[in-house]
Amino acid sequence: MSFQVSAIPSSSPSKGRSGGVERPLAKYHESIWDDHFIKYAFPKPLNKVEEQVEELKGEVRKMVTNVVDKPSRMLHLIDQIQRLGIDYHFEREIDEQLERIHKSYSQLDHGDFKGDDLHMVALMFRLLRQQGFNISSKVFNNFKDNEGNFKKSLMIDVRGLLSLYEACHLRCHGDAILEEALPFAVTHLESIDEMKVSTSLTKQVSHALKQPLRKGLPRLEARHYIILYQEKPSHDEVLLTLAKLDFNLLQEKHQKELGGITRWWKNIDVARKFPFARDRIGELFFWMVGTYFQPEFAMARNILTRVAGLISILDDIYDAYGTLEELVPYTEAIEKWDVDAMDGLPEYMQAHYKELLNLYDEIGNDLATKGRSYCLAYAKEAMKKQAKGYFREAKWLHSDYTPTLEEYMPLALLTTGCEALSITALVGMGDVVTRDAFEWLLGDCKILSASQIICRFMDDISSHKFEQKRGHVASSVELLMKENRISEQEVEEELQKRVVDAWKDINEEFLHPTAGPTSVLTLILNLSRVIDVLYTNGDHYTHSKTKLKEHITSLFVSPSPI
Repeated sequence: MSFQVSAIPSSSPSKGRSGGVERPLAKYHESIWDDHFIKYAFPKPLNKVEEQVEELKGEVRKMVTNVVDKPSRMLHLIDQIQRLGIDYHFEREIDEQLERIHKSYSQLDHGDFKGDDLHMVALMFRLLRQQGFNISSKVFNNFKDNEGNFKKSLMIDVRGLLSLYEACHLRCHGDAILEEALPFAVTHLESIDEMKVSTSLTKQVSHALKQPLRKGLPRLEARHYIILYQEKPSHDEVLLTLAKLDFNLLQEKHQKELGGITRWWKNIDVARKFPFARDRIGELFFWMVGTYFQPEFAMARNILTRVAGLISILDDIYDAYGTLEELVPYTEAIEKWDVDAMDGLPEYMQAHYKELLNLYDEIGNDLATKGRSYCLAYAKEAMKKQAKGYFREAKWLHSDYTPTLEEYMPLALLTTGCEALSITALVGMGDVVTRDAFEWLLGDCKILSASQIICRFMDDISSHKFEQKRGHVASSVELLMKENRISEQEVEEELQKRVVDAWKDINEEFLHPTAGPTSVLTLILNLSRVIDVLYTNGDHYTHSKTKLKEHITSLFVSPSPI
């Protein structure tokens, strides 16, 4: 959710003149997609594919609902269904099966596998933990020797080590054995003998070390796993066919949505009216599909992507173009939320303000037809709060003020945009979200705070050097270096530890009983996953020509081969 700027170094000075005014200009590459997605606004009929998918779903549902005497077989089936990205069709059935397995395990009945089968124990642990069952990490004590070390025999159990590695990413505070297990698993997975391991397992290990399942985006992980699964001689043809057809069917629905959103973006004429801003509507749609991809949330994605587009421009107005004299009345105008407040604003601000009011009026009209008008007030307040946060940062920059870390953090967490996007994400979700969900999110919400921390520190680590070259408020990296008199490397290691702790907070929030609705928890988990994908090893939102371009192509351009 962080729309904070990471500017590309250039030979031009960090500040430039536009219209005779000194501005903190940044230099961004233009849109790499242009109007490519507009052609998707009118897709071809998919009736036959939908019928085939329904038939296959019926067959898979029978597999999941069959009560088997072998829990290992059911755990394996659920794992494959989830990895292939078709689990959203069978949520109730999967929950019932995992509840049954948890109940059996809590009665000390391991079923058909022993407590010394690392792969099965780790798989069970991961599937139950991610479903909210508070299974103890002590299940891994069996894999230690008398001296308290992990058994040497595990070093060559590649499948078991991979499952252990994935399970470690579901750890919570106090799971000491998993803290030990993670480096143990990583060390031995990194040194596997590829000559003694199947090609498909080797590929799986390589991918997992770069992108653990817990932090991966479901659609990206599904696209990747479909290819790996097909290479396995033991793959189930029904599962594979359903996964491919469903992926392509969902892709075409997403293409249609993106086509319509791109037309809206082009009508705004972003490239001409806001040439200083990042032109990233395709990237933003990827972001929002990462948040919730299911067909029933099409309206929510439409709202969220368009609002995010205007927030991204707003960020660049405050951070990369507007002067302080211009930003004062614009912040006041957003607070007033009145078309008359547009008078006297510069032309580019008037254009943005007009689009902002028009979009929220449109959203309000849609909500009114569904009896959910109350949602709009929450979205407006979130936008106002975001603008005030950006303005306070701009004042710090223009006055050359360096805050303390204690002063910096509340504002830095706000300007990630996590709160604004989380609130706005709920607006179009329909009756699964109530007024209480908004109030819970705006209260002392642990999972939202964790998501903000992940976003802020990953963004600061990836972009602080470029930001300082361009002229930007000091980040957590510079402030920690100054206050604690430590090196940049030490600061980054400390911030990474805080990110790890934030992921533990997220994991804890999913354990039953949950503090908030599971649908909202999952939304924020997915927003955090997007951040992990976009800000690991760079700011891939601002610089979207490489890694992010590949991701967008795989989800919205290239279908899965049948």
